[in-house]
Amino acid sequence: MKERGSGTGGSPVAAAGAPARAGLVLTTLILVAAVANLNLAVANVALPSIGAAFDSSQTTLNLIAVGYSLGLAASVLWLGALGDRYGRKLMLILGTALAIPFALLAAYAPSDSVLFVARLGGGLSAGMAFPTTLALITALWSGPQRTTSIALWSGIGGAVAALGPMFSGLLLEHFWWGSVFLITLPLAVVALVLAVRLVPAHVNEGVDPVDNLGGILSALLVGALILGINFAAVPNEGALVAGLVIVALASGIAFVIRQRRAANPLYDLHIAGRRVFWVAACAGIIVFGSLMGAMFVGQQFLQDVLAYSTFDAGVAILPAAFLMVIVAPRSAKVVEARGARFTLLTGYAFCLLGFLTMLLLWDQGSPYWQVGLGYALIGIGVGFAGTPASHSLTGSVPVQRAGMASGTADLQRDLGGAIMQSIFGALLAAGYAASFTAAIAASPNAQKVSDSVEAQLTKSFAGAEAVAQQYPKYAGQITAAAKASFLSGDQWAYIAGIVAVGLGAVLVFLAFPRKEDERRLLAEYQRQDTSSDASSTAS
Repeated sequence: MKERGSGTGGSPVAAAGAPARAGLVLTTLILVAAVANLNLAVANVALPSIGAAFDSSQTTLNLIAVGYSLGLAASVLWLGALGDRYGRKLMLILGTALAIPFALLAAYAPSDSVLFVARLGGGLSAGMAFPTTLALITALWSGPQRTTSIALWSGIGGAVAALGPMFSGLLLEHFWWGSVFLITLPLAVVALVLAVRLVPAHVNEGVDPVDNLGGILSALLVGALILGINFAAVPNEGALVAGLVIVALASGIAFVIRQRRAANPLYDLHIAGRRVFWVAACAGIIVFGSLMGAMFVGQQFLQDVLAYSTFDAGVAILPAAFLMVIVAPRSAKVVEARGARFTLLTGYAFCLLGFLTMLLLWDQGSPYWQVGLGYALIGIGVGFAGTPASHSLTGSVPVQRAGMASGTADLQRDLGGAIMQSIFGALLAAGYAASFTAAIAASPNAQKVSDSVEAQLTKSFAGAEAVAQQYPKYAGQITAAAKASFLSGDQWAYIAGIVAVGLGAVLVFLAFPRKEDERRLLAEYQRQDTSSDASSTAS
C-alpha cells in the first residue's frame, strides 16, 4: 500500500516511539475521544426524565439510549477509512466541530423522535472523530509506549463514560432533561482548538481510493441489525423486524462479497481473519457492551426502583469509573508480562461477577454497598479487558491500516454497546410488559382496567407513574407493580449479560493464543505486512 508522509501541520513526529510533545498530543486525542464517550453515557441517567416529559414507551427510550452508539457503529468503518485516505486530522476536526450542533439539537428537541435523530446525528459526527483518535495513536506511537498510550486512552475514555451520569445527574437536579446534552459543548470547543494546533497531519496515511460502496453496505448492516433487535420485543411489529433482518442479512452477504472482490476493500478480510484480530474484536464487543448495558439498565433501576435522585444515581457508578482508571494502566503491564489472553480472561471473570451481583443482590431493598459492588466489578473487568482487546487489534494490522484497526476497536465499544443495550432494552421491555400484564390479570380489579390504561401501564415505568397520578387511590399498588415488573425485566437482561460474558470467555480461552504464540503471530504478521509493503512500493 502506498502511503503519505510523516507529520506536517502540527508537531513533527519523533522517531523514538512517540511524537514530539507526546503528552500534549495524547491529551488532545483523549479529550476528543472524551466528547464521544460522554455523549455515549449522558442519556442514560436522563431516561426516566425524558420518558416522563414525552410519555415515551420503553422501546423509544431504548432507541434514544442506543441512538448515539448506533450512529457511531454504523459509520465508524467507513469514516475511519476516509480518514486514512483524506487525512485523519481533517476528520478529527470535522467530527469534533459537528458534535456541537447535534448536541444543541438534542438539548432542545421538541419530541422524542427528534431527540433520537439528534442522537443518531451525534453518533455520526463522533464516527468521524472517535476512530481517528486510536488511528493516530497507532500511527504516532510504537512499542511499549503505544501500549501505555492505548491503556490511558481506553481507561480514561471508559472512566469519562462512567462519569457522564454523575455530571448529568447533577444538572438534572437543577435544570431540564435537555441540559445533559450540553455537557460536552465546552469540552468539544477546547478539544477542537487543541486538535487544530497540536495534532500532526498526514502520518502514515494511505493514498488508495476508499471503497464507498462497502461503507454504505456496512452502515446498512449495522443499522438494520440494531434496529431489528430493538423492535423485536414490540407487539405487532413482526413485519418491520422481518424486513430489518432481511436487510441486515442481504447487506451482510453483499458486504462480504464486495470486500473479497474490491481492489481496495474497506475492510481487509484477510487481516480480519487473523486469529489475534478477530478473537480480540469479538472479545471487546462483549466487554464494552457489558459496561454500556450495565449502565443503561442500572440507571433506570436506581431511579425507578430504588428512588435515587438523578445525582445520587449518577454518583452511584463512581466505583466503576475509579477502578477503570486505576486498573487500565496496570492492565498494560499485565499484557506485557502475561499476554493478552490472560488479561482478557481476568477481565471477563470480573464482568461475570458483576452481572451475578446484579442478578442476585439488586432488589427493591438493596443497600448501596450491593449497588457499588456490582459497578466496581464491572469497572475492574473493563479496565483489565479493554486494553488487550484494543492492543491486539492495533498490533495485528499494518500501520497503514490503522483506520481499520481503530474502526474495529471503536466497533467493540459502539457495536458492543448498541447490541448489548438493544438486547438488554428489548428483554427489559418484554419482561416488564409480561410481568405487568400478569399482575393486572391477577388483580381483583382486573375487569376495571381498560385496554388503553393497560397499554399505558405496560408501555414503560414512566407510563405506569403517569397512570398512578391519574388514579391516586391505586397509586401505591400501581407503583409497587411497576417496580416488581421492572425487576422481572432487568433480571432477563442480567441473565443475557451472564450468557454473553460466559460465551466470550469460552471463545477467548479456546481460540486466543497464549503469550508466546501471540508474540510469534504478531511478529509473523509484521513480516508479512513489511514484505507486502515492499512489493507494493517496488511495483
